[in-house]
Amino acid sequence: MSGTSTARTSDPSSRTVVVTGIGLALPGVATYGDLLGPLPGEGGFDPATGLTGRELRHKDRASRLALRAVESALDDAGLTDATAAFTGAADATAVVVSTNLGNADSVCDAADTIAAEGVRGLSPLGLPRTSSNVVAGWVAIRYGLRGPNLTVCNGATSGLDALAWARNLMLAGRAEAAVVVGVEPAGAVTEKLLGEQSTDTAVAVVLEPADPAGDRGARPRATIAGHARAQDLAEALSYAGMTQTTTIGLWLGDEASAGAGHLLAATRRIDLEAQLGPLSGALGVLQCAAAAAHFETGATGNVLATVGGPRHDATAALLLTPWPTTRPSTQEPGEHP
Repeated sequence: MSGTSTARTSDPSSRTVVVTGIGLALPGVATYGDLLGPLPGEGGFDPATGLTGRELRHKDRASRLALRAVESALDDAGLTDATAAFTGAADATAVVVSTNLGNADSVCDAADTIAAEGVRGLSPLGLPRTSSNVVAGWVAIRYGLRGPNLTVCNGATSGLDALAWARNLMLAGRAEAAVVVGVEPAGAVTEKLLGEQSTDTAVAVVLEPADPAGDRGARPRATIAGHARAQDLAEALSYAGMTQTTTIGLWLGDEASAGAGHLLAATRRIDLEAQLGPLSGALGVLQCAAAAAHFETGATGNVLATVGGPRHDATAALLLTPWPTTRPSTQEPGEHP
C-alpha cells in the first residue's frame, strides 16, 4: 500500500468502533500502562523464552512475536476460552497487520541461499516465511479467523493506517471485529536497514463495533474517532476531525516531525520512539495502546496520535476519545485510504 492522497473516515453514530483488547510482546514493558512512562526498563516480554515452543516452529520471528501479542490481546478482550481457542465470530473477524520490515530477514536469507546454492538449496518449510502476508496468515490460521486478511506496509504511517483499514472494514459491514497487529522484529537485517539498533516489538489490539461489544460484556478502552493520511499535518488534523475546540489531553507523536506549534497545547506529550527506539510499522498500533492506558488513568481530554511528517512521504493522524463518549457529528465522507 502506498500513496499520499488525503484519507478520512468518520463514525456513523450507529457504528462506533472501540478498542476491547490489548496485548504486548515488548521487552522492558510489562503492560500497556507502562507506555505512559517512565518505562521500567526490565521485565515484560523475554524473546529468549517467549519465542520458543512447538506451536512456533518453522515460523519467522515477526510471526512468532505477533502470535504472542495476539494471544494476550484476545484473552484481554474475552474472546478465548480456557484452551485458548477463539470464541468470537471467526468467519467475520479480520486480521490487519502493520509491518515495514517484518520478514525482511527471511527474504534476505532466501536470496543468499539462492545466490550460493541455487533454488535447490531452499527448504520448503522456509518458503512460507518469504510471503509478504505471512504474519497475518499465521495469526488467521492459529485462531481460525476467516474474515478479511491483509498487511499494510506503508512506511511511517503504517500503524495508524492499519487501524483505519480495520475500522473501515467494520463500518462497511465486511467484518464484525478485527485484530490489528503492529510488529517489527530486531535483528541484523533490520538494524542494517534502519541504520540503528532496534528492539523486538509486537502489539495487538482488538477492535469491535461498540454495540456488539457491549452486548457480550466487553470493556471498551477507547473509541477510534477519526483518522486521516495526508500530505501535511494541518490537512490530516482537519480530516481526522480535529477542531479548534477539540481538547487534547495527550499527544502521542514527534514534535520535530510534526512541526505544528499549536499541538503543544496538549496537556501531555509522549514520543514513544524517543523512549523505545525505532518502531516503524508498530508505532501507530502502540500509540493506540498508550491511548487506552491514558483513558484508564482517568485523565481528561482526548488523545491525538500523529506519525510521519516532513521527513516522510505523508503524515497520519488518529483521534481517540474515551468511552463512554458523545457521538461525533455526522460529516460528509472524504476519500478513503
